[in-house]
Amino acid sequence: MDYDSRTDAALAGTDLAADSVLTDAEEDRQSRRRTILIILGAIVALIAVFFALHGFGAKEEEKKDQAPRVTVVAPGAATVEGSINVNGSLGARREMPVGVVGEGGQVRSVLVEAGDWVSAGQVLAVIDRSVQTQQQAGQGAQIQVSEADARLAQANLERALKLVDRGFISKADVDRLTATRDAANARVRVARATYGQIGAQIARLNIVAPAAGLILERKIEPGQVVGGGSGVLFRIAKGGEMELRAQVGEVDLAKITAGVTAEVTPVGGAKKFTGQVWQVSPVIDPASRQGFARIALAYAPELRPGGFAAAVIKAGSMVAPLLPDSAVLSDNQGSYVYIVGKNNKIERRNVKIGLVTDKGIAIAAGLAGSERVVLRAGGFLSPGETIQPIVGKL
Repeated sequence: MDYDSRTDAALAGTDLAADSVLTDAEEDRQSRRRTILIILGAIVALIAVFFALHGFGAKEEEKKDQAPRVTVVAPGAATVEGSINVNGSLGARREMPVGVVGEGGQVRSVLVEAGDWVSAGQVLAVIDRSVQTQQQAGQGAQIQVSEADARLAQANLERALKLVDRGFISKADVDRLTATRDAANARVRVARATYGQIGAQIARLNIVAPAAGLILERKIEPGQVVGGGSGVLFRIAKGGEMELRAQVGEVDLAKITAGVTAEVTPVGGAKKFTGQVWQVSPVIDPASRQGFARIALAYAPELRPGGFAAAVIKAGSMVAPLLPDSAVLSDNQGSYVYIVGKNNKIERRNVKIGLVTDKGIAIAAGLAGSERVVLRAGGFLSPGETIQPIVGKL
């Protein structure tokens, strides 16, 4: 009885052990299945995230909403007036320095002031001439002496000629008297020439204006001793004409021709003066790469020589598309713009810049004017990128 009970118990224990082994194997299979399912789920989730980030499977409207919104314009074509902004110094167009042309001396009086208008030949200053006046008086007396000698020589000759036929005077005496008469007449001419020379020297003691104009500067006072080495005593603007000597870069200088108009505004003033370019520098400074454009101006009290002024020079006109600065980009390949092509994709278009004005940049080549051009923010775009174009205004 006891044996059978032990046998049954052993059999029961064996069955329990077998059941335990079966249960552990089943749990391993189930654990592996759960692991595989988790891995598959993670893979599916990653794939879904990938497609979501790259827009695969998104609706066309959603893809459109994700494209950047960019303002574009169709510039068309317009007549563009070119202009060049320059700066420079004001001065007389034709400045005439005036000094002493004679032997000089002490200044007796000065008859003009800076800012006065003078006519050609007008006396500006008078130099003492007391010595020269006495010399001229003495030479006048010498003329009278020479003329008296000449009259006496002529009378002697005439009397001798009457006595030749009677034989009282020889032919040699007549020749001698003729030579004496001719020498006396020559001395008269010399005396008169000397008198005229002294008169010219006296006239040169007056400092006179060589031409009509405006006195810009006076450097002479009564009592001052002046001479040939005294330098410039007056400066005169011929006709009162002024000019602006504008410094211009060599690129812009090539666009300027004589005869074009310009508007000049002196520093510190709001009034504008209209002038005309009358000379373009024939040379370029190799150091600064600049030349001069000389703008002729009529006289005005506001135009003071030596002052500084700004000018806008007309540089011709052209019919071309006009774009703002923000639309035109540049790199090592040159200037370019971005236009909107097929399917609203960005395309690069190389252009050639023409006239530059206050209203924008004229495109000389590369655009017809009907293209949709990116107005701004082109630096953040790249060719081939899709955008949402928004039509703007220039």
